[in-house]
Amino acid sequence: MHFLRPLFRHSSIGWIFVVAALAVVTPRAAQAEALLLVEADTGKVLQADNATMPWYPASVTKIMTAYVTLKAVKDGRLTLDTLLTVSPVAAAESPSKMGFPPGTQVTVDNALKMMMVKSANDMAVVLAEGVGGSIDGFSAMMNQAAQRLGMTQTSYVNPNGLPADGQITSARDLAILARAVIRDLPEYEYFMHIPSIRYGRRVTQNFNKLIGRYPGADGFKTGFICASGYNLVASATRNGKRLIAVVLGASSGQARAVRAVQMMERGFGGGGLGWLKPALGTVDNLVPIDATPPNLRDEMCNGKRKRPATDEDADVIASNGNASTGESAVTFFTAGLQPPVKPADMLAAAPEPSEPVPVYTGPTKTGAALIAAVAAEADKQASARRGKKSKIAAKKPGAAAPKTEASATPGAKPATVRHANAKPEAAAKPATAAEKKPAAKPAAVGDKPVPKPAKPNAAAKPKGENKPAG
Repeated sequence: MHFLRPLFRHSSIGWIFVVAALAVVTPRAAQAEALLLVEADTGKVLQADNATMPWYPASVTKIMTAYVTLKAVKDGRLTLDTLLTVSPVAAAESPSKMGFPPGTQVTVDNALKMMMVKSANDMAVVLAEGVGGSIDGFSAMMNQAAQRLGMTQTSYVNPNGLPADGQITSARDLAILARAVIRDLPEYEYFMHIPSIRYGRRVTQNFNKLIGRYPGADGFKTGFICASGYNLVASATRNGKRLIAVVLGASSGQARAVRAVQMMERGFGGGGLGWLKPALGTVDNLVPIDATPPNLRDEMCNGKRKRPATDEDADVIASNGNASTGESAVTFFTAGLQPPVKPADMLAAAPEPSEPVPVYTGPTKTGAALIAAVAAEADKQASARRGKKSKIAAKKPGAAAPKTEASATPGAKPATVRHANAKPEAAAKPATAAEKKPAAKPAAVGDKPVPKPAKPNAAAKPKGENKPAG
């Protein structure tokens, strides 16, 4: 690189060439991910990796479920107070779910909150049946909305994202959908960034780790099935600038959040050397890839790493959550010479304190009625928990032992019962020793009832006189 030496007389030009050289010689880590960062207002693409690769959406499907439902509310076809009924089909959905029995009634408002925060699959079906008449009818409405918005790579089969043939999207289409929510439903965006909900005694935090942790975070939804990996559509606003980040196929809930933060940090701190990057156009103009969605089942749900098909898991920070972020020295420069951030530390912290939003069944309640409903559900859950603990205690082996002893008759060999509860070896060893050497260990003989050892002691009295030391 001796030919670059003259350039270092002008330090800025020299650094530009160093960055370019590093970009050529430094390989990026291979990733089975799709990444996209866009400006919410303009749709300008700031970063795109596999952005138009078809992907399984998992629970980010629920963004479209909320969009179609809230459009129906906005158009006056129903209200947030409309009561919907849990059907047997909805009650039979896989977890994560609220688990209400068929016949339970819930408002559109509460169903949306449960679906978006807890990722409740049963509530997604309740909304679908309430708005579209059936899962198939609502899926048709979802597909019509996708076509109208220009989501050309998306097709829906169900409202919750559980595994189904034909349920496909892309990072590009999800960014288009997120922009539509911001543009078309600003009065209902609240549902996209609720920090937590409370149902009785149970509090559920939003699975989107950016909410309450990353400054300015204000949306949207997470998702996971074995085939898709960990997905996330997130947004954040700073100084009047709003960004949308899409991460598909991350290795863990922590890793997808780290990816989103890394992209947003570069987006908010852009400028600097950003002009070195080629223009990527707008999200609508990204060219779709004609391919089959990658299936990550073997990586996500193999025998060594079992994962439930839901976001509701105690996620452990992945080994690549802190360091192996796929970034190189180039990123430091192309990020505008900003010092590297530590998103893992930020996301590992507890979320900012906030009062959980109460959710409940039945008609809309406010004031004292709402407080009473939440308290009644809390008492119900507490009673159910106490009953469950009592049943578990009754089934424990330690709880059954006293019954066996109490039922034994007083003359039924108490020594045998006692040794049966003790270690068998402890009872067997003294007996063997007594059989082999009865005279050498009088202490073992002394363990017998008092009248029996009296005779041998009398017979051995002369020997005892000859050997007082013994």
